[in-house]
Amino acid sequence: MKVAVMGYGTVGSGVVEVIEKHSNSIPIKTGGKALEVSRILDLRDFPDDPHKDLFTKDFNDILNDDEIKIVAETMGGVNPAFDFTMKLLKAGKSVVTSNKELVAQRGLELLQAAEENGANYLFEASVGGGIPIIRPLTQCLAANNIEGIAGILNGTTNFILTMMIEEGMSFEEALKIAQEKGYAEKDPTADIEGHDACRKVCILASLAFGKHVYPNQVETEGITNITLEDVSYINSAGGVIKLLGQIIYINDDEIAAFVSPAVVYNGSQLASVKDVFNAILVRGDAVGDVCFYGPGAGKLPTASAVVADIIDCAKHTERKKIFGWGEGAEDYVVDYKSSIKMPFYVRAKASCTKINSIFDEVKYLSRQGQPSDEVAFITDIMTENELNEKLSGIDVINTIKVTNY
Repeated sequence: MKVAVMGYGTVGSGVVEVIEKHSNSIPIKTGGKALEVSRILDLRDFPDDPHKDLFTKDFNDILNDDEIKIVAETMGGVNPAFDFTMKLLKAGKSVVTSNKELVAQRGLELLQAAEENGANYLFEASVGGGIPIIRPLTQCLAANNIEGIAGILNGTTNFILTMMIEEGMSFEEALKIAQEKGYAEKDPTADIEGHDACRKVCILASLAFGKHVYPNQVETEGITNITLEDVSYINSAGGVIKLLGQIIYINDDEIAAFVSPAVVYNGSQLASVKDVFNAILVRGDAVGDVCFYGPGAGKLPTASAVVADIIDCAKHTERKKIFGWGEGAEDYVVDYKSSIKMPFYVRAKASCTKINSIFDEVKYLSRQGQPSDEVAFITDIMTENELNEKLSGIDVINTIKVTNY
């Protein structure tokens, strides 16, 4: 069975490598169908690549080749990936992707096109890289009503926070090392401001609850305001700071979804996830908490998930997989600040006397070198709006959500 790859970057080249490396074992998993990469689309030239004869710069060479039944889209971005994918699906070709941005923004339309044309649109690699989460969420946990999801969904930010926690590095120092190691881009905005994690939250929420969630519905906060002082205070409370994507089921017509730094106590499975690793904790009403852990990015881990989807498509050429979600709504994702209660970490310029006069119950924290006019504490549970109202008139340095995962 002929396969095409669109985009020959880190992941795309990994897809070709995995298919060739496992050429003998793949037919065992596809019911006897061998996979052959017959076309690679990329605007760049690769004169020294062993696959140079397979390259094309013309998308129509893939679209109009009736022998190509499955296409891996590893281009990234929304355009032209959306246009190409839509045309392929309308032509009855199945498409698999690692493109989280495209799935989060336009996944509903592409899933509908796949349904209408008897094709498959699969995207296991779009969340968690090599971590299996899409199939477990939609198949293995199908007997559960999902109550919530919390995930460390971005390896770059997790590496930075790990360096701050374990090595005492400042945010700026840790970011520089992440860039030197290739974990962070020259422009790291998508990672450190939480946009990458936001897209993954959208996909997970859409799958878990059956309605499309768009990135503009998910309030997102990055890690740029986290300091070593915050790390030290939270360490004294027996916790660490992680950038979490959180999804909370409220009812069939409402969920909460947000990305932000969060205090995770050391007893949590998420607290021990370090460096560039990712972890996704799913809470089901029957199974309880299950955690999926592994490399959230990287050439071969991500390629392994893409090729797994290709194999799945090869097995389902004669029938459509039941997979996807329906339309969302503008008010489907609620304003969590007024509806979801949780504890908060607060650091402020204030006296304990002043704080005690405002809050019913707080747990004070300490750190080495703590200034006499600075307090840090964990509040009782309340909404973020209630917290902000109580802190009105207080010189607040930082606040961080405290998770119950």
